[in-house]
Amino acid sequence: MALSRGTALATVPLLAAALVLTAACGADGGGGGGSGSSADGKPEGKITFQTWNLRAKYKDYFEGLVRDFEKQQPGVTVTWLDQPADNYADKLSADAAGGTLPDVVNVSPDLSYPLARAGMLVNLDEEKATARYKGEYTPEAWAGNVLPGPGPVGSYAFPWYLNTGPLFYNKKLFSESGLDPEKPPRTYDELFGAAEAMARASGGKVATLAGTPSIEDFGRYGVRLMDDKATAFTYNEPKGVELLGKYKELYDHGGLDPQALTNTPEKVGQKFLEQRVAMNPGSALDLANFKKNAPGLYRSLGITDAPNNTGKPNMYVMGLGISARSKHKAAAVAFAHFVTERRNQEEFAHRVAVFPSTKGSLDTPYWTKDDGTDEGRVRVASAKMLKGAVNYTPVVMSDEMKTVLKNEVAKALQGKKSPQRALDDAVARSNELLRQG
Repeated sequence: MALSRGTALATVPLLAAALVLTAACGADGGGGGGSGSSADGKPEGKITFQTWNLRAKYKDYFEGLVRDFEKQQPGVTVTWLDQPADNYADKLSADAAGGTLPDVVNVSPDLSYPLARAGMLVNLDEEKATARYKGEYTPEAWAGNVLPGPGPVGSYAFPWYLNTGPLFYNKKLFSESGLDPEKPPRTYDELFGAAEAMARASGGKVATLAGTPSIEDFGRYGVRLMDDKATAFTYNEPKGVELLGKYKELYDHGGLDPQALTNTPEKVGQKFLEQRVAMNPGSALDLANFKKNAPGLYRSLGITDAPNNTGKPNMYVMGLGISARSKHKAAAVAFAHFVTERRNQEEFAHRVAVFPSTKGSLDTPYWTKDDGTDEGRVRVASAKMLKGAVNYTPVVMSDEMKTVLKNEVAKALQGKKSPQRALDDAVARSNELLRQG
């Protein structure tokens, strides 16, 4: 996928209708026939490998990867396909309906889910030829690709690259508010306390945060987001109502930016640069911008992780799924494992701002030693966060469901609805959408 941490993921319902039809008709995938070939045996045959908006910047890497694999497995020919970021879910839907799903396909968990439900991806935990590789990846990465029922629970994609992002904070603004600049908030209670202190000290001129709570915030707060089978949302439980109530207080007291309901990431970034907001997610590219355009901010910049009550930061995961209907499943498994094995993952992650999912990789100096560069500073800080991290966003949560939550949160912050009523309405509508999907 496009490697920007903030890129929105595609939605489950977009694929659902086509996939149900495909499953019912028993269409072939990846050129496969019926239920596909065996994953055991000697890798051989022609397979297709599809990535998600990676050709423009990483053409040489992937062409070299294919050449190396074909030398290692002379009986296999790999055709590399790459699809643009826009309408990627539409493309998967068309492939699914047309029976042309690639043998190895680049997916995020939300895209794996409808494919897996339709029986179009191999369950790596149940297939002996794939389950044997589980120990090569970090437990967090493997768990990040595990999908809930209905249907067999398991991982439906080899873990590939991971991403997270640091939270930047302004040490100068913390000091001016009587807060310890070397001890940024780690929990939500600490966050809300710091925000209240900063609002009082600045006379309401400086907000700590500039965005409303998303589903990830509810997860990090410790809210149970869904039932065990992922058949219903549950974030309107008392703990969820408590979180939204605290955000309402923050909004009323000036700890949340007045334009929080309409702020875009670009607007928030500008406010952070102008030192009107004290905390904001970012990347190494932002550091370069601060250094050039806001040297005062750059000198007082701190890097931490978003506060959480669970002890587990948020993580974004990407994987490689195997078509269950591939004619050459053994070759597809061998290639997906080759792409995601430690050496190749580390080489890819050295080229781009992502992190490998293979066990032991993040313990190497590249991810543990700050080399003095802006990129190194962010890389080391982010790598630390990935240990024990989880993907909080439910794989069944569509963009429409996220919009429903955002709109109801806005009504609660504006006082148009109580936090309980807003979340009850958000859950009711999202569960209705889930049943429709």
